[in-house]
Amino acid sequence: MTTYDLRSETDDPLALSHEESVRLLRGAPWQRLAIMGDSFAAGLGDPSEGYAHVPWPRRVSAALGADKPGFAYLNTGVKGKRTGEVRAEQLDEVLAFRPDLVNVAAGGNDLFDAEPDLDGVEADLDAMYGALRAQGADIFAFTVTNVFESVPELAVFSDRTAALNDRIRAVARRHDAVLIEMWHHPVRLRPNLMSADGIHFAMEGHAALAAEIVKALGARSAQRAET
Repeated sequence: MTTYDLRSETDDPLALSHEESVRLLRGAPWQRLAIMGDSFAAGLGDPSEGYAHVPWPRRVSAALGADKPGFAYLNTGVKGKRTGEVRAEQLDEVLAFRPDLVNVAAGGNDLFDAEPDLDGVEADLDAMYGALRAQGADIFAFTVTNVFESVPELAVFSDRTAALNDRIRAVARRHDAVLIEMWHHPVRLRPNLMSADGIHFAMEGHAALAAEIVKALGARSAQRAET
């Protein structure tokens, strides 16, 4: 699998080296990883000085597949997609791939409406999770990070995002998904966290998110091994 040049991110306490990520996921059962959703799924983000330009999905995929010769990875993420569009346009392709581990990164674009239809977002997430679980896939999810302290012009989205996170948590609980809590993660306070568009993490944030995903998946794998 692909590795990448790690420079100053080796000194970042919120990041994990590729080698440490591989160690934490060694023996994990998942062989087919799918990422679906919007631009967060696609891995958009600006470079960060001292960090490899490797978005979080590729970091997780590289670590999970490092010791699996037959490992397969699919990413259907498309910038700008709302949750209903993700369900309509990506779910069938992902189901046909027959993944055993999936992330659905969606909901953020729905928040651009003055009155977001969060009931609809939750229903679409629930339907996607249900279809994936019925096929035997495990799911991991993460809440959206509270970047509003460092990006004041986005403060209008604070309440909407907190409400979206509540829906993500509820769907994750119903489907026994691995939930990665990012709302209060300390990376939110870093001055260079965001890309120039003010919406997407730069690679420094991608490294922190990937680290939390790897740790959570490693913990779930170890928990299963003990039962």
